[in-house]
Amino acid sequence: MGRFGTAKTRPNEGSMPDPLAFFITWTTYGQWLPGDERGWIRSGHGWQPPNPKTHESAESRLTESICWLVRQQRDIVEQTITDHCRIRNWDLHRVSCRSNHVHVIVSADRDPEAIRDQFKAWCTRKLKEQERLRGHGPKIREKWWTEKGSIRFVGDSISLEAAIEYVDSQDKKHADNI
Repeated sequence: MGRFGTAKTRPNEGSMPDPLAFFITWTTYGQWLPGDERGWIRSGHGWQPPNPKTHESAESRLTESICWLVRQQRDIVEQTITDHCRIRNWDLHRVSCRSNHVHVIVSADRDPEAIRDQFKAWCTRKLKEQERLRGHGPKIREKWWTEKGSIRFVGDSISLEAAIEYVDSQDKKHADNI
């Protein structure tokens, strides 16, 4: 067992070292639903092809509007994650909040799902706090994020540099949407 509580072996392979970092990504609420035209990930089953009926069914179950984050909200998310890493003494390599998703590359001695869930919970608190301060009253959004997200284990410094470069390239690619 590795330090994250999961076995670090695969059939016919030796022990896998603990990762150097985690590349964690999650989307905002309603942004990438099951059946999506880009394809989608079904938990435990991997990538799935587009399916309009599945998408329509998922869309009909949304309880709030699709979430798009504006610049001020994205800044709150990035600052919250930065602060959380500092408080927890985690090594934050990159954080980038876009209008419809968040990328975080972090080294920490925790289960990556717990890290992601902490980030999402603290960001939700801060975003709701900001909404209250702006006087949105009872119309404050409850659901900011989709369930779960993507977690990739980064095993070495070359992979870490590639992940950081990817996040940086996304920021440059979407700089005009700020």
